[in-house]
Amino acid sequence: MKSVPVSPSNGRLRIGARLRAARQRQGLTIDQVAVSAEVTKGFISRIERDETSPSVTTLVTICEVLSLPIGTLFETPQTDVVRRSDAPRIQLTGAGADERLLTPRGQARLQVIRSVIEPEGTGGAELYTLNCEVEVLHVLKGTIDVVFSSNTQRLGAGDTITFSGREPHSWLNPDATRSAEVMWVIAPASWDTSA
Repeated sequence: MKSVPVSPSNGRLRIGARLRAARQRQGLTIDQVAVSAEVTKGFISRIERDETSPSVTTLVTICEVLSLPIGTLFETPQTDVVRRSDAPRIQLTGAGADERLLTPRGQARLQVIRSVIEPEGTGGAELYTLNCEVEVLHVLKGTIDVVFSSNTQRLGAGDTITFSGREPHSWLNPDATRSAEVMWVIAPASWDTSA
């Protein structure tokens, strides 16, 4: 059997950003990593900018300093795409809203929900809470009233409000003739959508 020569890819492996992120997560300076790895500060800086490639031995040492398994530098990042047309319908609260979950089912860190709210659509007459730390509501189109126990905030296109999901609230599209379109960001996810 004839052997087939294998050519290296022309794409250069870029690991600098992952090394920088690992260093910053630990609150280490470039100087601290350089001293521990017994290399210069400039060398670490050039590695983090992908301007130079360290030897295998030096890379292993840097990873040890950062408590970073060397294999993680070469893993393909996990990405999940939810196409708008495939986003599942959900019922968050209220009536008169077409709500679509834009984050993957089972994503526990946060949920992004796109809602198209009919004229006079509402989250309900009673204030409610969600089991989450924070809610962010961004208005893409139209007008939304966010109702709290002590006040009401009117938001127009381009406006954003951030509040605790544990704060009793509701919402309303006050316009009798036009729909509103909004994005909700809920963190962490308020319910299990893996089913």
